[in-house]
Amino acid sequence: MCNFNNQTPETKTLIHLFMQKAAENIGGVNYLLSLIEALRSKKPHPLVLNSMQVASNNTIMKWNKVIFKDKVELLETILVAYRESQESDFNLLSEPNQKKRKNIINMVKTLAPVEFVATPQNPQDGGGFKFGVFDTVDFEANIVKLNPIFVAIFFCSTEFTKKAIKYSL
Repeated sequence: MCNFNNQTPETKTLIHLFMQKAAENIGGVNYLLSLIEALRSKKPHPLVLNSMQVASNNTIMKWNKVIFKDKVELLETILVAYRESQESDFNLLSEPNQKKRKNIINMVKTLAPVEFVATPQNPQDGGGFKFGVFDTVDFEANIVKLNPIFVAIFFCSTEFTKKAIKYSL
């Protein structure tokens, strides 16, 4: 997931266009990279912060719900499985173990309403951007897919973002 070269052309294009637009809306590429570095510097993980926000020198990222450590750990476990599977179209509900599947469904129900909003501290830099945790949530069709933007910002390196921004269509 965090290897930009292994992404499908559609995913590369999606991430590239979003990252470029996001950078424009918060004041530039350096501000976006600064925000991602600020997220990386938070320990144990920025998602479990009670303040529900992370600030860099020029940008603030906020979200609307407290996320508990067990949900983040489950998400990290899923991402490890995704990296090992090397599938380009990874469905979270493809888990055969019913107990793990139930935990995943509970995590999805918890995280689905979470919205992340990044805003520049100087309003003249742009209007900011928003994104969610999941790209697709359809329990009836048994399809739940992570938003590649969420994964890129919270779990991938800044090198991934640099490659995404430099990607040529």
